[in-house]
Amino acid sequence: MITENLKQKAIKAMSHSYSPYSTKQVGAALRLSNGKEFSGCNVENSSFGATVCAERVAIWKAISDEGPSIQIESIVVATDASPPWSPCGLCRQVINEFASQTCEVHLVNLKGEVESYTHQELLPHGFHPDALIKP
Repeated sequence: MITENLKQKAIKAMSHSYSPYSTKQVGAALRLSNGKEFSGCNVENSSFGATVCAERVAIWKAISDEGPSIQIESIVVATDASPPWSPCGLCRQVINEFASQTCEVHLVNLKGEVESYTHQELLPHGFHPDALIKP
């Protein structure tokens, strides 16, 4: 379930976006299984390949503060697009890496539109670290 607090954090993060090339501001906010929340915005770069999406910025902040064993319970992605944008494929894979079994992904925009999915719905056959365990 999306909380108003997490939604507002994602929308606020949009205002910190560095997006001079696409001019598309994106914000994200996530809640971990321990209840802590982190936000991030997209940060573009003139080389384009160095650009980082809002979702990954929020996840990197969570890992930096909490360590690599984080479990994402919920993530909100905010844009001004209609319908709201979904995370890119790379972000879906990164979310999958740290998602709890019940992780929810909520897409919101400034018009109040909301779409909600489980992380498995967005990436049904995501690559998982368990695949790298040797028998």
